Parts: sequence; structure tokens; C-alpha cells
Amino acid sequence: MRGRERGQALVLLLAAIAAVAAGAVVLGWLAAGLAAHAARQRAADLAALAGARALLDARPRLAERGPRRLTAAGYLALARATARRTAQRNGAHAVAVTFGPGALPGRVRVVVRDVLRVPGAAAVSDHASAVAEVSQTALAPIGDGAYRGPFALRQGKPMRPDVALAFDRLDAAARRAGVPLTIVSAFRSDREQARLFAAHPDPRWVAPPGRSLHRLGTELDLGPPAAYGWLRVHAGAYGFVRRYPWEPWHFGLGRNPGSASVGFAPASGGAASAVPPYVPRALAGPLRAASRRWSVGAALLAAQLQQESGFDARARSPAGALGIAQFMPATARAYGLADPFDPRASIDAQAHLMHNLLRRFGSVPLALAAYNAGAGAVAACWCVPGIAETQGYVQRIVALARGGGLGAGGGGPLVRLVA
Repeated sequence: MRGRERGQALVLLLAAIAAVAAGAVVLGWLAAGLAAHAARQRAADLAALAGARALLDARPRLAERGPRRLTAAGYLALARATARRTAQRNGAHAVAVTFGPGALPGRVRVVVRDVLRVPGAAAVSDHASAVAEVSQTALAPIGDGAYRGPFALRQGKPMRPDVALAFDRLDAAARRAGVPLTIVSAFRSDREQARLFAAHPDPRWVAPPGRSLHRLGTELDLGPPAAYGWLRVHAGAYGFVRRYPWEPWHFGLGRNPGSASVGFAPASGGAASAVPPYVPRALAGPLRAASRRWSVGAALLAAQLQQESGFDARARSPAGALGIAQFMPATARAYGLADPFDPRASIDAQAHLMHNLLRRFGSVPLALAAYNAGAGAVAACWCVPGIAETQGYVQRIVALARGGGLGAGGGGPLVRLVA
């Protein structure tokens, strides 16, 4: 009896061992399969993000002229190749990349359909997918410097909020002097300007669309004619400049008290004055100090430094620009920057220069274009000049600054996974 019992126990023990071993094999297959699927999912995620980033980075080339210009088809082909290459470098093989919606989309879908092979198990088809998108804020067109921030209304006419406050002070002074002011015209879009120019095609009196200062939101056409003499004498005390000697009614705000919507840091702080998280820790303090001193948003300054040098304090360009903010020697001297390789001093000089350019042009794209191409090139057309390098420079900084908190609707990553 004992012998039979020992034999039965041995059989049961061997069966249990076999079951455990089989279970271990199954668990091993399962673990290997899960690990392989996770690797393919990671490849899909990284590929989708890389494709979306390629869409963002290549967008300025659609507007360029010359050999670097991209057609819409070439734009998508570049992003597709980037996504596929990224997936393949991360172990994927069968990779499909699609886009949507629209002709110039901001969303990328990557699907990896590879055969999953686990030693000792049958091969099965494995499927992993990911969708990434570029934020609509980042893809918003920069245009040629036209104002796209919030508007305030005075007498039913739209203008920048800081212009409205300056007009309030001007209007109150005029009323005290017995001179009521009428706003004939304020902000005009390029479409409105085109209609006006078509009706009065004389550029001395009506600027062509894309050249009118009214698109900056800083300009007011004022009346009645009886107020022209008072305006000529007193408007300057309230920050307004008479733009043209032959137009006694046209005044623009030439003193900007600080509007976050055009890159100035608001006195109360907020997103535009916060240092973005991608800034190296050692530079956060100098950026904050420069932003406060010159009332220029830290998000804008940080995005500009990223584009200029990648925060490299020892950077040198082939054209001779030096340091973290890439100052040319003559500009450095003009702003009292003795050592362009001193990051703290360079950031302060950068903020000083941007403060002056923002005051002069009243527009983030125009100020950035002037930093890159020179103020004279911008003042000649009051637009972002048609220089490929400058167009791309402005586009990339505006996109990054918007993601870092510049203006209304900013914040959040420029590229993110959504599925």
C-alpha cells in the first residue's frame, strides 16, 4: 500500500511540476509578448511626436522662396519620412503614417503592424498606434505683424487695450479743453484695408494691404477737423505720435506702457512674465530680472534665446554674432554690453533691445524681425521682410513663446500625444 501511495504521490508531484513549468512558459511568453508590444507602442508614440514636431518646424518653409521652399506635398512627405525613420530606429518595421485634417494638417497618426515573434510560441500580428498633434496656438499664422491679441472698443472702434487706455486720457484732456474727439477709424484688417485701397488706390493717402499701420491696432484716425490744432500740440503728452505731416488726423501710440498681448510683461505678473520650464536653471534668475527691469515677457525672451543659441553662452555664428543672445559687436557696444559671453549681461541687453523694438513697432513679429534683419528692413515696409531666414526665425520664436505663455490662449506643450 505504501509503495502504491508513494508512486501516486510521485505522479502527482511530477504533474504539479509539469503544470508549474507549463505555467512558467506561458507566463514567459506573455511577459515577452507584453514587452514586445510595449516596445512597438513606444516606437509608435515617438514616431508620432517626431512627425508632429517636423510639421511644426517645417511650417515656415512653406512661405520661403528659393531652394528651401516646401510645397504642401513636400511638407507632408518630410513629416512622414521623419515619423517612419523614428519608428524604424526604435525597432518597428511595418509603419503607416497618415495626417489630418485639412491640406496643411497639425495631426499625425502612426500605426505599427509588425509580426510578434516569441520563442516557443506561434507568431501573431501585433498592432500599436499613436496620434500626436501640434497645438493650434503654435500653428496660428504670424502674418506680417498684424495685431491678433484682445481688442478694446472705444466709440465702437476696435484697438489694442493699451491704446484704448491712452485714448481715454487724451479724450478726457480734450474734453476739459472743450474739444470733443471723434474716432473715425482704428484697427483695420488687411481685408478691410484692401477694400479701402481699391476704392482709393493712392498710397500717399491709403496704404496698400499689408503695409497699413492700422493693422497693428495702434493707430487712430481722429476728428473733427476743428480738433486738429489741439491734437498737434497736445497728443504727444499722452503718448500719441502724428504719423504723417500731410494727415492731421492720423495718430499712433508711440509709447507702450506694457501690454502682454504684444510681448510686454504685465505689471501684475502672469504667464507672459513666468520663466518657461525648458530654461536652464542657472538662467532663470537672470531672465526674471531682465524681464522685470525692461517689462518684456520672459516667455518671449526665453524663446528667442532658444532660437538664437540654444542657451549656449559661448555660441559664435559664422556672421560674427556672439554669446547667448547673439549680439553683433556694434550692437553690443550700442547697448553697453562689454562681454557678449557674459550670459547675465547679454540677457539684460537682449531685453533692453527688445523693449525698444517693441515700443517702436508695437508688434512681436515685427520686433523679432528687426532683431534678426535690422530695424531698417522692417521700417521700410512695416512687415516681416521676405527673407527666408527672418521668416523662419520669427515663426519659430512666436510658436515657442505662445506655448510658453505669450499672449492670450498660450500655454501647454507645442506637440503632444492625444491618442
